Amino acid sequence: MAITLKEVAERAGVSRAAVSRSFTEGASVSAKTRAKVMQAAAELGYSPNMLARSLTTRRTQLVGLVSNNFRNPVFLEIFDRFTRALQDRGLRPLLVNLSDETDPNRSVRLLRQYSVDGVIVASSHLPDGFADAFRAAGIPVVHAFGRATATPTVDVVAIDNIAAGRMVAETLLARGYRRLGFLGGPQQASTTEDRLAGFTATAHAAGASVTTRFAGAYSFAAGRAAMQAPLPDPQPEAWFCADDVLSIGAMSAVHDAGLRIPEDVGLIGLNDMEMAGWANIALTTIHQPFEDIVTASVDLIADRFTHADRAPDLRLFPCHIVERATLRPLL
Repeated sequence: MAITLKEVAERAGVSRAAVSRSFTEGASVSAKTRAKVMQAAAELGYSPNMLARSLTTRRTQLVGLVSNNFRNPVFLEIFDRFTRALQDRGLRPLLVNLSDETDPNRSVRLLRQYSVDGVIVASSHLPDGFADAFRAAGIPVVHAFGRATATPTVDVVAIDNIAAGRMVAETLLARGYRRLGFLGGPQQASTTEDRLAGFTATAHAAGASVTTRFAGAYSFAAGRAAMQAPLPDPQPEAWFCADDVLSIGAMSAVHDAGLRIPEDVGLIGLNDMEMAGWANIALTTIHQPFEDIVTASVDLIADRFTHADRAPDLRLFPCHIVERATLRPLL
C-alpha cells in the first residue's frame, strides 16, 4: 500500500503539517525539519500526492500547453523541450490540440475545467487576440512564437520575424540572386506577414523582384502543392520558404520538375528543425533559438504566478544563418 503522510511524520518525529510544508515550495519550515522529513520520505519511499496537495494549496501546478501546429514536425521538438522544462520546474504540462479551432472562449472554458494555473500558447498563427482571452479570464498566459509589438498585452517570447525576413533577403542578394520567390504559410499568419514584409522591403530596395506564394498550412504537402503551381517566366532563381517543412515540400516539387538544387534554383528555410540537417536534405536555413524561447516562456509563466500584476514583457531572441547545401556560394 502507498506510504502516507502520517507515516512519514511518525518516522521523522514531526507533525503532519511539517511534512506537508516540507514538500510545498516556499512554505515556512526550518532546514533541520525539512532534512528530517526528506530522509524519512526517502527511507519509506514516499511521494506526495499532487492531486491531494492541490486541494489544500488551491494550485494544481498544471500549465496548459496550447497549439494548433501539430502537422508540423518541428513542434515535436518544441513540445519535447516545453514538457521537460515545465517538469523541471515542478509544473505539469497539459497538452491541448487546437487544430482548426478559432474561438478562444472555447479554449478558455476547456482549460478552466482542469483548473490550470497558467497557459502557454505556442503558435504563430492563431487569430489575433487569442492569448488575450486567457488574460481577460484571469488566467496567467505567455504567448510563445507570438507577434512582437511595441506594447504587448500579454507576455510574448519570439524572434523578430521582420528582421529574419531581411536577413534572408540580404543572404540571397549577397549570392547574386535577383529574381526571388517567397513561399509563406497561411497568408493571415503573423509570421507569414512579418517575414514577407522584411523580405520584400529589402529585396525591392536592392532592385530585386519577388514572386509570392502562400501555402494553406505549415506542412510538407502544402509546400509541395504551392511549388507545383505554374510559375512566372522567367522563374525565381531562389526561394525563401518561411518554414523548414514548407522548404522540404518545395524541394520535392523542384526535384520532380527535373531541376537541381542549388544549380538551377536555390532554397532557404526557417527554423533549423532537426530534419533540415539530414544528409539527404541539407537545407540552408535560419536557426530559430527554440531552447531560449522555451526557457524564457517557462520562466515568465512561473513568474506570473507570484507577480500577476506586472506589465507584459516582450523577449526577442536573435537568429542566424545555418549554411548547408541548398544555396550557391557567396560571390
